Amino acid sequence: MFEVVDTGIIPSKGPVSGTVRKGGLLITAQVPKDPVTGAILQGDIELQTRRTLENLKMAVTAAGGTLADVMLVQAYLVEASDSAGMNRVYREFFQEPFPCRATVVVKELLSPGMRLEMIATVQIG
Repeated sequence: MFEVVDTGIIPSKGPVSGTVRKGGLLITAQVPKDPVTGAILQGDIELQTRRTLENLKMAVTAAGGTLADVMLVQAYLVEASDSAGMNRVYREFFQEPFPCRATVVVKELLSPGMRLEMIATVQIG
């Protein structure tokens, strides 16, 4: 059985766990929400990417890791044209060697105004 990590980010209202771990394996799904209020930040892709990656960093840190432990990022974008802005901010959080990444363009995400969602697979220790 896995454990749910208390990240300090307000939990989702849906039947999901935002960050789970089993041993040194951590999986976290993050969106551009305010970690205190849970409100989705409205704005451009750079603002939303920065908040999403700040949340990802909070989750990994809460589990005892760092962003250098992130092995895989799965990014879901609503607009393909947002990839350049996402990449600019992504480079602020990750340096070479970059984690593996898959970026997928989707029709829409569940929350109105949400432009991206990210899932990370992390190996701590």
